[in-house]
Amino acid sequence: AVRRFAVEAGLRRALDHDELALVYQPVWSIAEERFVGAEALIRWEDPERGTVSPAEFVRIAEESGLIVPIGRWVLEEACRSLARWSELGHELAACTMSVNISAVQLRSASFTSTLTEVIRTKGIDPSLLCLEITESVLMGEVAYYSEALSRVQSFGVRLSIDDFGTGYSSLAYLRRFPADELKIDQSFVADLGSDSYDDPLVAAMIAIGDSLGLRVVAEGVERVEQLAILRDLGCRYAQGYLFARPCRFDECVEYLSALLH
Repeated sequence: AVRRFAVEAGLRRALDHDELALVYQPVWSIAEERFVGAEALIRWEDPERGTVSPAEFVRIAEESGLIVPIGRWVLEEACRSLARWSELGHELAACTMSVNISAVQLRSASFTSTLTEVIRTKGIDPSLLCLEITESVLMGEVAYYSEALSRVQSFGVRLSIDDFGTGYSSLAYLRRFPADELKIDQSFVADLGSDSYDDPLVAAMIAIGDSLGLRVVAEGVERVEQLAILRDLGCRYAQGYLFARPCRFDECVEYLSALLH
């Protein structure tokens, strides 16, 4: 209880004192061997503890309701970055930006208006914005979430089902929820080539995504061997430390610009 109170109080202070920051991890096209987008990831720069991982504070932020103002800040900052690199021209202008959205944000009455306001004020192309929803989040209130996500998609924003394969009825969700992308959870990618079950499971996920016309991204790719197997299985996109670790915006632009030249 003491720790929870301290984290919650710290998050309130973080919002008021600009202690939150975003880092960006590139998404790689395996076939074209080029960067096609990035995922925005939140970090908390606590003056006492240093950089704090979202695993340590997101759950408390959701339970306290702080995830709504924090989520708005993340969306604004990510879209500001998207607008900035769209201005750089060349291939960067066509790259997507992925932002994680929680169930609490989706249930918020202000989420739709916040999304449309941010898109308008930042002047971004909504088709370059992708909202990632963790598959396990969708297990409850199916009808509500289906309607909410359909409204989001009607604005031209892309939708991604994150951590695909970790829920209890993945195929049912694909039938009920509008989606443009599937992200294969890193737990399946980690043992590719060494676990007899993971290879056919990943192959099946890729085949499902392809048959439905969805972009399939493999998460957590760290080794060349994993990339080779994914290529053989027909996976077109990947994300992980093999390509780049999450980095600040200026570092990300410098890294990506170097790849484009």
